Amino acid sequence: MQSWIDRLNQSDLPALAAVVQDLQRLTEQEHSSVQQLADVLLRDASLTTKVLRVGNSSYYNPSQETIKTISRAIVMIGFDNVRLISLSVSLIDGLLDRAPRQQLQELLARSFHAAVQARNIAGYVLTRHEEEVFIAALLHDVGELAFWGCGGEQADELGDALAASDTDHDQAVQRVLGTSFRQLNLGLIKSWNIGELASLAHNTANLRDPAVRSVSLGVRISAAALSGWGCPEMEGLVRELAEFSGISEADAMQQILASADEAVKVATTFGASRLCKLIPSTDPEQVLLQQAQRKASQLQPNLLLMQQAMQDLGAMATTRGDVGLILDTLLKGLHQGAGLERVMLTVLADQHTTFRAKRVAGEQTQPWLDEFALPADQSGQMHIFSYVLRQRQPLWMGVPASYNLDELITLPLRQQLGKGMFFIAPLMAGTREIGVLYADNRISGRALKHEQFVAFQRFTQLAGRCLDALSKRG
Repeated sequence: MQSWIDRLNQSDLPALAAVVQDLQRLTEQEHSSVQQLADVLLRDASLTTKVLRVGNSSYYNPSQETIKTISRAIVMIGFDNVRLISLSVSLIDGLLDRAPRQQLQELLARSFHAAVQARNIAGYVLTRHEEEVFIAALLHDVGELAFWGCGGEQADELGDALAASDTDHDQAVQRVLGTSFRQLNLGLIKSWNIGELASLAHNTANLRDPAVRSVSLGVRISAAALSGWGCPEMEGLVRELAEFSGISEADAMQQILASADEAVKVATTFGASRLCKLIPSTDPEQVLLQQAQRKASQLQPNLLLMQQAMQDLGAMATTRGDVGLILDTLLKGLHQGAGLERVMLTVLADQHTTFRAKRVAGEQTQPWLDEFALPADQSGQMHIFSYVLRQRQPLWMGVPASYNLDELITLPLRQQLGKGMFFIAPLMAGTREIGVLYADNRISGRALKHEQFVAFQRFTQLAGRCLDALSKRG
């Protein structure tokens, strides 16, 4: 680790390290003056120009009053903001312009995203020091950033190693660097004297400190977002943020999404627009999809509703029930009552040559009504739908008892329904074949339960009895 720190400091990053150290030193002095900060920046004409450009942006200067000097910028937008801008611009100039590796761009985008998330979280719990939280989150992975920016042939070697799908990330880093990225980050933070907050944020034992926890949350949110706004990690972070900041989970999610959009603006303002596409999108369609996944994962069996649906079907078996009402009650009982995320009733159509979706319930099931079409067993090639109709028995697929039937889940079926366990059963009106009932929990990926299978079988029997009674009266 020490040899890497020496190498980065001595040969590749002296200018960036000097700026970072000088700017951080000012925060440790109780009475740092406007002139002291101006003196640090004026040593580098290019940096001065870029800080003034950012200071004049609508993001930092909405009044659009022209700022022509560093001292004026400090007065107009604040000492801490100018220091924040200076560090951010220095980081971009020191790394991104010299070695625009994909890994560096992705990590820098994640760092800016983390910084904005952390600062906005800190706004709920701190009356000041929000800019310090921003900087600590921005520089949380400074060692890894420096490696990808200045690692030369070894960065190329590690990049190639990590590109292999079967590579263990941590082992590959240890083999190429001889240390971990976490140790390199901590080492460079201490070497550059970046500040106590940045160092403390690497230790989970310090999470009682609101500033440290803000940094930690920002860093973890920016990492989890790469797996999607609806991933399990993000759900846990939304709950943690809601509890930490005293807001609802819905508001916490909106705060996170708004911060992601703001991170795009910040990156653009700092002259790093190429990073924008690497910050996870908050496109409404994508968010709706992810919210559907969260909604499905929260779906729980409702025993009262399930019992009512069974009673209604029982009554319709002895009185004159309507086909539409029977089927609607069946699917409502399975979806909302038994807690099955996706339910589909297919019927034999086109002169009994094709299984087509007749009724559906659950998130992302509407396309099935137009798109689901499965040839019946005409060509001699059996599949699970034709098999259960012929055998007239319900099945729980994806458990050991049904492994011997896996070959009946054909490729077209996997393409239309996905992979994983499911329930399937024939729907009969007496001895007459009506269709096949299908149900799964594939949106959230939760395992199906025995109680759900019992309910699935019971609902199938009741619906069949209703349809049989209706056909006899007809």
